[in-house]
This record gives sequence, C-alpha cells and structure tokens, in this order.
Amino acid sequence: MSETRLLSRIAAAPISWGVCEVPDWGFQLTPERVLGEMRELGVVATEFGPEGFLPVSPSDKAATLADAGLKAVGGFVPIVLHDADRDPVPVIEGELDSFVAAGATRLVLAADTGQTGYDSRPTLSEQEWDTLLTNLDRLVQTAAARGVVASIHPHVGTMIESSDDVERVLNASQIGLCLDTGHLLIGGTDPVELARSDAARISHVHLKDVRRDLAKKVQRKELTYTDAVRLGLYTPLGTGDIDIATIVTCLEAAGYAGYYVLEQDTILSENPPVGQGPFADVRTSIDFIASLATS
Repeated sequence: MSETRLLSRIAAAPISWGVCEVPDWGFQLTPERVLGEMRELGVVATEFGPEGFLPVSPSDKAATLADAGLKAVGGFVPIVLHDADRDPVPVIEGELDSFVAAGATRLVLAADTGQTGYDSRPTLSEQEWDTLLTNLDRLVQTAAARGVVASIHPHVGTMIESSDDVERVLNASQIGLCLDTGHLLIGGTDPVELARSDAARISHVHLKDVRRDLAKKVQRKELTYTDAVRLGLYTPLGTGDIDIATIVTCLEAAGYAGYYVLEQDTILSENPPVGQGPFADVRTSIDFIASLATS
C-alpha cells in the first residue's frame, strides 16, 4: 500500500491526550497543547473532542482547527437513542452545524445509556431496541442531508456494546459502523473478523491497541472500564494484542478510503512534560502505521 496515501489519512483524537467527556476523567490538557502536539507530530486531521474542548460556536470551532493547521474529521457524539420520549434529531441537527462549518464529514454516534460514564449499562426492552434502531436510520438521513456520513460506534458501557448488539445493528439498520478495534474486542467482537466479513459496512475507523489481560478483566467484571483505562488498557499501536496490521490490510483491500483515527484512550494524573506521555505514544502509533505502508 502507498505510504503517502496511508499517512495522509491518519487522524488524531483528543482522547489520546486524556481529553474526555466523562466528569473527573483525569487531568485535562488545553486545546493549545493538544492541537499543537498533533501538528508537531505531522497529523493532518482530528476529531473535535468532547463538548467544551473546542469553542461552542461552529465558526469559532472551525477557525480554531484551521488556525492549528488541522482538518476536521468530525466527532464522537454520545446520545440517548432508545427513549421514545427523547427525539435525537433536533440535537444532532444542532451538532451538524459545526460539522458543516468545519468541512467535517463523519458523525460518530454512540448509543448513550443516559447514565454518567461507561462502567455500567441497563438492559433494553424490545420496544426500546425498536426505537433505537429506528432512530439510527433517521439520523443517517439527517446527517446525509447535510453532506455528513453517520456511523454507530459500538462502545463499552453504551447500549451497543456486545457482539449480539453489533449483529443486531448490522441486520436491522442501514447505518455504517465505526470500527473501533478496542471497544469491539472488549465487547466480545473480533475486530479482525469484522474487518474481513463486513468491510462494506465500515464507514469510519478508530484504531486502538489493547492489553488483552486487562480487557478480559473488564469482561469478567473484575475491573471497571475506567479503572482498566487508568491501568493502561490501551497501548500504542503495535505494542498490544490486536492485529492492527491485518485490519488495515483488509480495509485497504476492500477499498476503504476514509481516515484512520489513532486513539489511545488515557487518563492523565498530571500535566505530562513536553514531548512525553501522549505525545510519545502517538508518535509510536504513527511510526507503526508508516511501517505497514512500507512493509
């Protein structure tokens, strides 16, 4: 595969610098630090990050990224989809204003539980599942009307987490998948097999590498998801237990032409020294992707 073509599609996300929507997640770095380090690493594009990280105004948000020399990929938007009394469409229409202003084309939805954090989730009734699936298709149309592709992000601690959840979405909705290699693995889906079998449904990619020993502890409820992240659940690409190389090779062979968003979710206990911490980890991940293109 072409190194230039692949590296031009590497994007970053603020969560790799510990910037997260969950309250009390950890030390939160400034946008100036995060965006500046992205550009220093040669990253060409980024997701928006959580609400409050970038300016609220769509035009100001777009200007902040442009001033940093970064393209906008889109963003991760957790939203309740299973409650018939809560219409997600007006909320998403408001979110899309920032996407359009910044030229972003990927809306990454998560089926929020309505609770705080990602350490537990309720069980849905069949009626709630029907509502969720209907809303997914409605949001595909809402986004498409603004020139944006919507995808659903299977995610630990959301209503779409397990392999059964993923299969149900594939079979009963039109929405594309965000292939988040880490969350899929923890939820019980083999991301390599999914990349092989359902590449045509994958419209966005989050590349994570994972320590399988900690992932199994989360699966067995021996650790909360948050505690596992704090202990180093996610590692730089190529240093964990997911076959990232095969996943990228499968997607490229299938014609995937979107961004590969490098994500190493982390919780910072303090402000890391310049050039260390997230900066060094993301550099390792970029070097690994570059090695795939030349191997």
